Amino acid sequence: MKVLKFGAVWCPGCLVMKPRWKKIEEENSWLKTEYYDLDADIAKKVAEKYNIKMLPTFIFLDSKENEILRLNGEVDEKKLIELINQNKDK
Repeated sequence: MKVLKFGAVWCPGCLVMKPRWKKIEEENSWLKTEYYDLDADIAKKVAEKYNIKMLPTFIFLDSKENEILRLNGEVDEKKLIELINQNKDK
């Protein structure tokens, strides 16, 4: 499983989520994540591919890179951990 994280430095919700994700990533070293700052040109192309309409957005992908879950906005840390554990073997 991999999580694509879309955000921007000017996005208040993104700033709230950044330390939550950092802690989760430190505690789950097996988890693959990629962060895309929407102000960067390459991120805009990826965001277009995934039809990103709001920030922050988190897209969970299975081992074949298929989207299995999408979250928008601020998400509670416990909820994130629960969703990661439910989907980690996909």
